[in-house]
Amino acid sequence: MTGMTNRFPRLLADIGGTNARFAIETAPGCIEAMLIYPNRSFFGLKEAMETFLSQPQSVDAGSKKIRHAAIAIANPITGDRVKMTNSEWTFSIEDVRKRFGLETLLFVNDFTALAMALPFVGPESLRQLGGQAPVENRPIGLLGAGTGLGVSGLIPSNGDWIPLETEGGHATFSPFSEREMELLRLAKKQFPHVSAERFLSGMGLELIYRLIMESRGKEAEPLRASDITARALQGECAWCDEVVETFCQMLGTAAGNLALTLGARGGIYIGGGIVPRLEDRFFTSGFRQRFEEKGRFSSYLSKIPVYVVLDTYAALAGVSIMLARHLG
Repeated sequence: MTGMTNRFPRLLADIGGTNARFAIETAPGCIEAMLIYPNRSFFGLKEAMETFLSQPQSVDAGSKKIRHAAIAIANPITGDRVKMTNSEWTFSIEDVRKRFGLETLLFVNDFTALAMALPFVGPESLRQLGGQAPVENRPIGLLGAGTGLGVSGLIPSNGDWIPLETEGGHATFSPFSEREMELLRLAKKQFPHVSAERFLSGMGLELIYRLIMESRGKEAEPLRASDITARALQGECAWCDEVVETFCQMLGTAAGNLALTLGARGGIYIGGGIVPRLEDRFFTSGFRQRFEEKGRFSSYLSKIPVYVVLDTYAALAGVSIMLARHLG
């Protein structure tokens, strides 16, 4: 017990393509000093960590005594050198470990960490869209659109869970309707490979907008994803509303595909930053209809619940669990 106590406090982080979230775990499951920073505020990970660890609330939580850390990151981890897909940050894991004098520095995929947290997310942090109750001890699927498109899942194993580390967001986009086939045809003029992430992400909202305007013979304004969603939610722009509806339906197709692929009768969870910001517009969209539109397996999918994850810090709980497993 003493050895385990000496392993606290621990640094936890969740690094996405746009924002970096940090916290300190002072005891098992006790996560404090949670802060979020825009990635663009720093040249790289080391500068962001230095800033967080020097904050008064971090120091009060024990930041000067940290020897073990785990970081979830929106990137595959294939070696020591990390170059983020949707951010300018690049670094050596070993250099970061040495810079902060850490005994342990664990890196995991961000959606793998979020998947690991799902069984522990409280009902107040979830909003259900359709389906029935989840089937116990069955796989769970996770996907979420933000700067990119994350995909993961949980496989039950002897009373525990095995989280999946995937790059499913980069699988080839699957169009459903004639309209989506037209958008795909236009996108392929720009990209030799059109992944699901090309459409189902912040940059995807912007791409859908430009392609819709192109297909209608209209001039596109230089709108960012946040502009598009804001105009759609405020009822200011019919084109932007069409973009959001198209996005939601495309996401429904991808979520239904994931549910079938994993046999995710334990439920499908939607993470990422975009869908929670759509609020009721997402729940009135064609997402659920498209999720279930799988021909002979529509009835199978109609029973599977979909949950929107509202807690933007949820992945930190997963990071904590994975670090605890790593330390044994």
